[in-house]
Amino acid sequence: MKFRLLFLIFSLFLSLNSFSLTNLIKRTPPDSTTSFIDKTSALYLLEDGKRMFSEGKVHAALNQFRAVALKDPRSWKPLYWIGICHYSMSNFGFAYKYAHEALNMNSVDIDNEVYDLLGKIYHHEGKLDSAIMNYEIALSKLSHHRSRDLEITKKIEQCKFAQSATASGIKNKKVHMKGTVNTPFNEYGSILTQDGKTMYFTSRRIDTKGGRVNPDDQEYFEDVYKTKWNQDTQQWDSVTNHIDRINSDGFDAFSALSADGLTALMTVNTSALPGKNITTSSEIFESNFTNKGKWSTPKRIINSTINTSFFEGSPTLTADGNTMYFVSDRNGNKKSTDIYVCTKKGKTWGEAVLLSDTINSIGAETTPFITGDGRYLFFSSDGHLGMGGLDVFVSENLGNTWSKPINLGISVNSVNNDTHFKYYPALNKAVISSFELIGQKSSVDMYEIDMTNFEYPKGE
Repeated sequence: MKFRLLFLIFSLFLSLNSFSLTNLIKRTPPDSTTSFIDKTSALYLLEDGKRMFSEGKVHAALNQFRAVALKDPRSWKPLYWIGICHYSMSNFGFAYKYAHEALNMNSVDIDNEVYDLLGKIYHHEGKLDSAIMNYEIALSKLSHHRSRDLEITKKIEQCKFAQSATASGIKNKKVHMKGTVNTPFNEYGSILTQDGKTMYFTSRRIDTKGGRVNPDDQEYFEDVYKTKWNQDTQQWDSVTNHIDRINSDGFDAFSALSADGLTALMTVNTSALPGKNITTSSEIFESNFTNKGKWSTPKRIINSTINTSFFEGSPTLTADGNTMYFVSDRNGNKKSTDIYVCTKKGKTWGEAVLLSDTINSIGAETTPFITGDGRYLFFSSDGHLGMGGLDVFVSENLGNTWSKPINLGISVNSVNNDTHFKYYPALNKAVISSFELIGQKSSVDMYEIDMTNFEYPKGE
């Protein structure tokens, strides 16, 4: 089919211009080593790669753009799109390399969104002056509507906010978790038991149950892992994903653990698996620790206002187990992800209600964590002013409303995504997931934060 389409395009071009392939080749500029056939093929492959990228098939798109670069090595377009692919995979070093190569090849005709791309790369690397400079170039070259769609003014505000936070002299307090819990794969969603000696977390490493790979991002499916704190070595070890009946062949993540450690709320997605009785998207499940000392098979929460055909996940519980907050994208036509709340009526969950616009913005609100007494809600957001990506905020429950969310600042946040924040007052500790920049690539890792003498900020 692809060959037939290419042939038709080629034939049409010949008929419209009324000369032979030999004459076409002869007319090729003397400084070009790229044939007309290669350029036509490259054009088709480029558009196909864009389609793959728009569908979320980033790795497939990347390979397609690499093929375009081989067929048409004098074009800036495949290099630019290779840079975009690497950026979407958080390979900021490679994204920078290819974006600059594209710009150096043709700074006149290149898509001016390359300056937004460079701004974002510098932003994620913490090179804020260079980020602002490129964002401002993008503002000057792009239309008002396109600049608004790309939120360039907002990104400049984030950079300036980060500069101000850095100038305060406050140091970031995140400490990379020690032991074998962090790998070159992505690890996130740390959950500690009350004594702090056992931790559950989510990883997409190679030994995930079923060994399945997501065809879109080419990463392994999620599994729940368990690890123990080794008092002698002062690090986490004995990591395993062989946890009773917890993990399926799909995506499995522990999201919350009850105060008594006997109930776990999970985010489960088996929609990519063949067979019946699978989820339609990510949904919230519950598992109980039985009197036999094992976790039961996770069961879907039956409530049409909690689990829908849209994404639901990241649940968090108050200490009494009667109030749950979670995330959904059911309003995705208007916003990104929002936080919902529901309470128990007897043994069943009541209707889930959307939190107010004080909390939910037009951006993404995700990975909420409610304190045991239900008074403070921590969550990550890119809709409230932060340093870049998702920052951690806290808001106080004032009864009928919530206080204005307060950014936890540079001691907790960075210019990259900071998520899955959980605070353990009895341990004077918090856990968080954030980026680890390694050379030209990056991965999501787990960190601890010393919360000694922490005081909740006062909201408005």
